[in-house]
Amino acid sequence: MKILAIQNRMGIGDMVIFLPFIEAISKKFNCPVSILVKENSKASEYLEKNKFIEKILILERKNDNSHHDGIIGSFNLANDLKKYSFDKVFIFNSSLRFRLICKAAGIKEILQYPLFQKKQQHLIKTAQSFIKKELNMDIDSNPVIEVENSLIENAKNKYSISSSQTNILLGIGGSGPTKRIPAYKFLNFMKMSIKEHDCKFFLATGTNQEEQNILNEILNSEFKERCVTLNKIKIKETLPIIKNCTVAICNDSSFSHLSAALNVPTIVLLSDTPLMYGSYSPNMYPIIPDGEETVTHDTLGKERINPEKIFKIFKEILN
Repeated sequence: MKILAIQNRMGIGDMVIFLPFIEAISKKFNCPVSILVKENSKASEYLEKNKFIEKILILERKNDNSHHDGIIGSFNLANDLKKYSFDKVFIFNSSLRFRLICKAAGIKEILQYPLFQKKQQHLIKTAQSFIKKELNMDIDSNPVIEVENSLIENAKNKYSISSSQTNILLGIGGSGPTKRIPAYKFLNFMKMSIKEHDCKFFLATGTNQEEQNILNEILNSEFKERCVTLNKIKIKETLPIIKNCTVAICNDSSFSHLSAALNVPTIVLLSDTPLMYGSYSPNMYPIIPDGEETVTHDTLGKERINPEKIFKIFKEILN
């Protein structure tokens, strides 16, 4: 049987969140599943050798002239999918467009979220209900990404990672300015941590100018010699490095999702992101701004993320 799963959300974190559902489909039908995802998910960099995934197909919709955009793009996508002769498709959205495309591609069995109900959907609970309805399976939200032991050992040697040290991933980037915790917050935590532990810090961020400014502020601090930057290497190369870390402390970013999926205890700093994004995995320890009971896109609390709270949870994890 040839099965396709369509997950058209944008980011790496969204793709990671959906991994348990892809795995469930694969196990139910005893075959790997092909996935249709957006290029921004960068799925090929961390799912290339995933045993539950057959092929990674890219949905090309960057702009109005993209191969899969608009009416002509819909026909292009239908023709592209038709080449694979899929028997069944799971569509993790409510779009009529995708349903019609899959029909045009000749896919006989189309399973999909209820149409036209996007505003009523919870990212995880809706997927869980969907899989429960279609496969009668209860799925826990605990994504897993595997890394080969040889790659973990190679990273350990290449970056002089010692088990005698406390190796910490600092995910200091974020997709938007309201998610990027100021450098001084990380520096305060670093100052507290080295008083009690021999720490090495791996700094992961993006290429945005503000992200680079935060990175440079940390690199120009007294902790420079304890820092290794990861922003110039591909995501798939960072995975074995992250796997070697004792703990991760990340803004809500791709690295908070990746580190948790790699079974690394991950403190997630949520300044304006719904709490779910930093608490869905048992490996996640969310921190929200001081004075808040929860967090939403309107919280705007990056100046109220408390380094002392970060350090407190950090100590609890180590103990």
